Amino acid sequence: MARKHEARDGLSEYARKRDFSKTPEPEGEAARGKGREPVFVVQIHDASTVHFDFRLEVDGVLKSWAVPKGPSGDAHDKRLAMPTEDHPMAYADFEGVIGEGYGAGTVIVWDSGTYRSLATDRHHHEVPFAEALEHGHVSFWMEGTKLRGGYALTRIRRPQDGDREAWLLVKENDGHASAHSTTEPTRARSALSGRTLKQVADEAAEQTSP
Repeated sequence: MARKHEARDGLSEYARKRDFSKTPEPEGEAARGKGREPVFVVQIHDASTVHFDFRLEVDGVLKSWAVPKGPSGDAHDKRLAMPTEDHPMAYADFEGVIGEGYGAGTVIVWDSGTYRSLATDRHHHEVPFAEALEHGHVSFWMEGTKLRGGYALTRIRRPQDGDREAWLLVKENDGHASAHSTTEPTRARSALSGRTLKQVADEAAEQTSP
């Protein structure tokens, strides 16, 4: 059972699910970025099933969605995105092996970079990104190593509909769109370290072996 941890700035759910004496994940706290574009990170997580975690910096935390098939560069693909708890900004650089417990498995950073909001109202006036998320649709421009151009997240099911909340992640049909889908996750390499999931797992095992 995870020990109690005093969390601030909307990260209480993140802290509640983790025992930081056992997991290498950062405790972190909300951080307010000033004078720079917000960041995004996409991590591959080899947990009970291999999936991609898509995270956008919003109001000092990483808003997060589990995307089973990962984001696509093909504008015809509609990728299911299931919201998860907010993560601290320090998680943007996290790679490693989460031990037994919540989220157990290996994590690598598949892509990272910055993004800018394209969120507007019906009159084409800019609206705060967090507000657009609350209303269930955001458009944004990504500048990453692998992901570039316009993307949109749209809520397709609210939690009060009797099932888990669900969104769709879609690539906009712009000059960065392509027919290429997401890399097979077990063969993908980290954008930070160049390592695969297996290499990260093997290195962790070596460090813990007697």
